[in-house]
Amino acid sequence: MSVYLYRWGRFAFRRKWIVLPVWLVLFMVLGGLGAKLSEPMSNSFEIPNLPSERATEILDKHFPGMSQGFQFDAVTGTYVIAAPAGQKLTDPNNHTAIQGLIGKLDGLGIVDHAKPLTDPIAAAEEMGCLTGDRQSGAYISKCSGAPLNVLNKTEADTVAVITVPFTLKEFSDVTADDRKAAYDIADDARAAGLTVELDGTIAMEQQQPGGKSEMIGMAFAFVVMIIAFGAIVAAFVPIITAIVGLGAAMSVIMLGTSVLSIPSFTTFLASMIGIALSIDYALFIVSRYKHELAVQDSPEAAAGTAVGTAGAAVVFAGGTVIIALVGLSIVGIRFLTFMGLGGALAAAFAVLTAITLMPALLGAFGRFLFTPKLPLIAQRDPEDDTQVTNGTRVAHFIGKAPALTLVLSIVVLGLFALPATHLQLGLPGEDSMPKTMTIRKAYDLRTAGFGEGSNGKLMVAADLTDVPQDQRTAAVNALRDKLTGYSDMDYVTEPKISEDGAGALLDAVPKSGPNDQSTKDLVREARDAEAGLHEQYGIEYGITGTTAIYADVDHALLSKIVPYLAIVALAAFLLLIAVFRSVLVPLTAALGFLLSMAATFGATVLIFQDGKLGLIDEPRPIVSFLPIMLIGLVFGLAMDYQVFLVTRMREEYVHGASPRDAVIKGYHHGARVVTSAAVIMIFVFGSFLMESDATAKSMGFALAAGVFFDAFLVRMVLIPSLLILMGKSAWWIPNWLSKIVPDIDVEGARLVELRERDAEREEKVSIS
Repeated sequence: MSVYLYRWGRFAFRRKWIVLPVWLVLFMVLGGLGAKLSEPMSNSFEIPNLPSERATEILDKHFPGMSQGFQFDAVTGTYVIAAPAGQKLTDPNNHTAIQGLIGKLDGLGIVDHAKPLTDPIAAAEEMGCLTGDRQSGAYISKCSGAPLNVLNKTEADTVAVITVPFTLKEFSDVTADDRKAAYDIADDARAAGLTVELDGTIAMEQQQPGGKSEMIGMAFAFVVMIIAFGAIVAAFVPIITAIVGLGAAMSVIMLGTSVLSIPSFTTFLASMIGIALSIDYALFIVSRYKHELAVQDSPEAAAGTAVGTAGAAVVFAGGTVIIALVGLSIVGIRFLTFMGLGGALAAAFAVLTAITLMPALLGAFGRFLFTPKLPLIAQRDPEDDTQVTNGTRVAHFIGKAPALTLVLSIVVLGLFALPATHLQLGLPGEDSMPKTMTIRKAYDLRTAGFGEGSNGKLMVAADLTDVPQDQRTAAVNALRDKLTGYSDMDYVTEPKISEDGAGALLDAVPKSGPNDQSTKDLVREARDAEAGLHEQYGIEYGITGTTAIYADVDHALLSKIVPYLAIVALAAFLLLIAVFRSVLVPLTAALGFLLSMAATFGATVLIFQDGKLGLIDEPRPIVSFLPIMLIGLVFGLAMDYQVFLVTRMREEYVHGASPRDAVIKGYHHGARVVTSAAVIMIFVFGSFLMESDATAKSMGFALAAGVFFDAFLVRMVLIPSLLILMGKSAWWIPNWLSKIVPDIDVEGARLVELRERDAEREEKVSIS
């Protein structure tokens, strides 16, 4: 492979004014087709075969239309109203303000007028909640069963809830004007002294993490590349390839929407992958090109060597990334599958631009790429064997005490991994929103008035078809009594019987919040009780609602982490056998990644779930899809660093160095660029910590921590220590396997002879 890439690198460098226009035309064609033929992306969030689907089926059978509000893309809206301090909502002035709000809502164009709104105060009076015995138990059983959870279950009567049906069908239909109109319509009630906040998808903005903070991260990446290359012009080249590669990938994704229903989540991972890998791969090749310019006279040959060596490493590093991301399809969740495919496409374009567009850009700039050199920065080639760099010093220290550095790296990773033993997952909800948002304020008001569990009501749908008619009432009461008897259950409403008499619907409100583990345990226990009730009465039931669905998603994602890790690690292990022509090197690469992932999970749990170090105000479970995404993305970057650093070590070994010297020399040559690439990614991902959203913070931290642990502890300490301890056996491969595995020559062993032939040919041409 190195020979073909070497020849292509020289061709692209020499014929730059052919390659560059071809890429320009390709970029414009893809962009034009993507813009012209693209269709709107889907906002659906579907996970098949969840336990909550059973309740949905019963609802559709006996209560048509009731399940629509629990679809992830449904448009929902709830006004949470609180009385002024020291007053009640039942006071005449406050009641009048609520009636005025209801009147205005009736006139709002996006409200479904086929479903009339209910005055919560009037509903409470009709149910007898405001008169007679108001003890807690009686109040819960009567008023909490109202369709709108009309008033909070205290004597204060200070909080009420109005659920509003909207005509908008999907979340994507909600515009900024709709959100503003839905919020502003309560201004008169607010002016009257009431506190009115709005939650539900009608109030939710489609926030895009990044923005200002991401730009800061990219600016820092640019500064790091200036330091790495010692020149401003050279630092622009990775930016160019990143723009072209990511733009082409996004255009293909947009083009795909014309024939497929592609989730809008697809572009999220593709953008992150495209930026990260394009910069990494360009950094690898430009760094090698700079070194080759210092050791040979021909810039064209230097470009060919850079593409033939670093480019070969890029191809196989990109291959491991693609394997990891395509592997997301095994999770069986549609949006993750498309995210993985989109990320794999971005990775493919990152590789393509690195090995085809990059040498043409090098040809366009030539030696001027690194001139003028910036004062005090990279005045000498850091890969010059006569230079003693920090990387050289670290390599010599590892070479002297490999057992010590190995044990220390494992101990540090193990200590960070310990908190991962109590990892809890949860999907981001209203409680994870910034406290300044109306959605979060509504959540807090509802919690104060009705209890935290009121934000995660469970909907229990019972099918009574197989229950004899004379036993249906007893069966439903037994179900309600069973649910009420759980210590973590706050209350269960009176059952609502369907028109056909064969269905029952109950609302069950837990004591704890939607993402609390006790709530998830309650859902599981309530489902487990079905077997006994079915045996006694023949009743069947399911539990749904946002809380139940979140618990199901958490379980589905958590159950896929281990098989996903195993498949990705195995596939990469097989690919890396071909790259390194070794069994132990790929094995240590995979095992090292498992250690870095454990440490990353542990550090993330420590800070975001346990609330240590004060980085966040409110600890909460880790977002459910973070572990899967983290594995896919960090695995790709980890293999980048593994392939680039260790191929330099193998290159030295193949060219005659002893195993120990090969590790030290390879470390000397590769440490600077791997460090630069890792630092760039840490700051790009770490910039997400500047976001106000807790989910964005946790994702940014986890990705940055993953790169840190893997690059600096695993790839640059643990792996070199193991290679030195293993000696020649590190590069051992059985004869039978050696015959099967193709010799792809990633380290460029054949390039020495080829470069000599090319040099002789060029010399003859110049003489003649």
